[in-house]
Amino acid sequence: MRNTGVPRVRSTGAAPAVSTPASPTASTIASGPGVAGTGASRRIGRRIAVLAACSVLAVGCAKAGTAGTDAAGASGGASSPVKVGLLYSKTGPLAAYGKQYLEGFKAGLDYATKGTGAVDGHPIEFVEQDDAGDPAKAVSGAKELIGKGYKILAGSTASGVALQVAPFAAQNKVLFISGPAAADKVTALNKYTFRSGRQSYQDTLTAASFVGDAKGKKVTVLAQDSAFGQANVAAVKAVLGKEGATVDAVLAPPSATDLTPFATQAKAAKPDLLYVAWAGETASALWTSLNQQDVFSATRVVTGLDLAASYPLFGPAGEKISFLNHYFGGAAGTDVEKAMTEAVAKGGSKPDIFTPDGFTAAQMVVHALEANKGSADDTAALVKSLEGWSFDGVKGHLTVRAEDHALLQPMFQVRLTGTGAAAKPTVEKVLPAEQVAPPVLAMVG
Repeated sequence: MRNTGVPRVRSTGAAPAVSTPASPTASTIASGPGVAGTGASRRIGRRIAVLAACSVLAVGCAKAGTAGTDAAGASGGASSPVKVGLLYSKTGPLAAYGKQYLEGFKAGLDYATKGTGAVDGHPIEFVEQDDAGDPAKAVSGAKELIGKGYKILAGSTASGVALQVAPFAAQNKVLFISGPAAADKVTALNKYTFRSGRQSYQDTLTAASFVGDAKGKKVTVLAQDSAFGQANVAAVKAVLGKEGATVDAVLAPPSATDLTPFATQAKAAKPDLLYVAWAGETASALWTSLNQQDVFSATRVVTGLDLAASYPLFGPAGEKISFLNHYFGGAAGTDVEKAMTEAVAKGGSKPDIFTPDGFTAAQMVVHALEANKGSADDTAALVKSLEGWSFDGVKGHLTVRAEDHALLQPMFQVRLTGTGAAAKPTVEKVLPAEQVAPPVLAMVG
């Protein structure tokens, strides 16, 4: 029987801060957004050049004696570990999503490696870097990991983070698998970037399935003025605007806590459909404001069903909302979902909206390594192994589209019944992957 727990997957915890590069590799890291070279780094570079010359002698000695390497992911020995850097929101406004992602990743590694935590004898170790939802902090963390020789990065809970880390990873030719970040621009951003979750366009196509004939209808998008919110506005315009709907938007600053003015604006727009795209800790305040402004009796409201902790926040209005859904615990009914649920339960948790994103990321990492005999040395080969790959995931059958790296997957129409702690979601309809597939994009970089 396969072990579905996670004890054999090794995490080395948060990577320690490094004041100077540990190897010659670090001196060649390309500077991404917000990362600039300094005079000190040039002096360090000269020192590294001397060290590099010395290291030639050291390598010669290693070949004559015991072979080995400290490079992350190198395959010098039969059991040398492959190291993966997880850049995700351990803290910050999206910390709850980050926790789900991490739990899913651990369960996925155990599942994909059949309980061994290794590929072809190479243990997979992962290091956690908390980006706290801050793009600058994420890029700094990515630079640190790449400087240590990491060839695989995964995570990105926030869209703004993914859109900064992805170009940086590409500059340094590192595989990057974005997580729950839903911005459409992550797809086709560059050949080194993939995603393990859904994207805004898939959300919007699921929302459109509630509308019917959109011609002549008015749709208002209520969202935060963030990368995630703006991506949703763009997607609604692309999908429903193309079908003849008039689309406008009400955008609130992500830092806003008094959301009544924005709920009032949304009601005053008098839309036929109000599409709410919201994430984070202010969700409760938003739904309270919408309910107080009696928006639910004025128009049809469609939104994504968020994490389980948000279910009671809708109150009696929950039964009036049409929910699109990426995932909730028990939605899929697949064997893979069952394995994930059992593994997460052993850690004392339950699957939630973004647990599959971590699980899928781990499946992708393991598949890429399996195709390369446990080595992460050749990033181009890792990329090639993922392009066009179809596999059984938590939600059903998934495909990494070769042309632009979109992750094709089913989506759900969901109904929420009951109030408070008794609020429970049920699947009304499963939309197949092809129905909610975003348009194919040309690869940007």
